[in-house]
Amino acid sequence: MGEITTRIADYGDESDASTVVELLDCYARDPMGGGEPLGDEVRENLIPGLAKTPGAFSILAFDGDDAVGLSNCFTGYSTFAAKPLVNIHDMVVRDGQRGKGVGKAMFDAIHAEARRIGACKVTLEVLSGNHPAKGLYTAQGYGDYELDPDKGHALFWQKRL
Repeated sequence: MGEITTRIADYGDESDASTVVELLDCYARDPMGGGEPLGDEVRENLIPGLAKTPGAFSILAFDGDDAVGLSNCFTGYSTFAAKPLVNIHDMVVRDGQRGKGVGKAMFDAIHAEARRIGACKVTLEVLSGNHPAKGLYTAQGYGDYELDPDKGHALFWQKRL
C-alpha cells in the first residue's frame, strides 16, 4: 500500500464521475449500504444531481492510482450558530482497504474543506450496528448530538416519499 491521497471530485470530469458512481455502488452493495446495487436510474442521475446541488462535494481517496474511498458531503446551515455546516452523507472505503488509514485521510480532507468554508461543525449518520465505522468516527472526535444530557441525544429519522 502506498501513500493515501485525497482530492475533491470534479463532477465534470468523466473519470471522477465514473469513480464516484462505482464507489457509491460498492457502498450500496455492502450490507451497511443496504446490500443492493445502485439502480440504472440512480447511476444515470447521480452525477448530474450532485453537480446541480449547491454545496455538494465528494472526496475521493486514492492509493497510488487506485480509487479506494469516497465521501459524499453536503453543505448546510446551522441556524443556532449562523454558520455553514457540512454533513457527510456517504462514506465508503473499498473492502480490503479498510483499516489502512483511508477513512482518516478522507476525514482530514473533509475537515479541511469545512474549515475553508467557515463551517461550525461536521455531522454524519451511522447505523448503530456498524461498529468498525463507529470506532473510526469516535477516533475522529464524533459522538452523539445532545444539547442537554437529561433530554437525550438526537435521533435521525426518515419518511420515504
